[in-house]
Amino acid sequence: MQIQKLEKTIPEVVQKLEKLKIGDSLAAELTWCWGSFKYDHNPEGVIEKSQKAIELLKEARETNSRAVSKKLLEDFEKSLS
Repeated sequence: MQIQKLEKTIPEVVQKLEKLKIGDSLAAELTWCWGSFKYDHNPEGVIEKSQKAIELLKEARETNSRAVSKKLLEDFEKSLS
């Protein structure tokens, strides 16, 4: 995990999830997990919620390629690896 990149991409992903109104409470859960990670350095929740977010964003991109930028998805995936 690349923490510096995640600090930039997670807020963008949360904003995109909220804007597209997908994932129900996933945006809030991802935000909470990120805050928890910064406190206890346990990446389990961040990784799990991030993978769900990636799946939803990919589905949204398949439906409408302009809804989610390719760069956002790539940056998010790279920051998790």
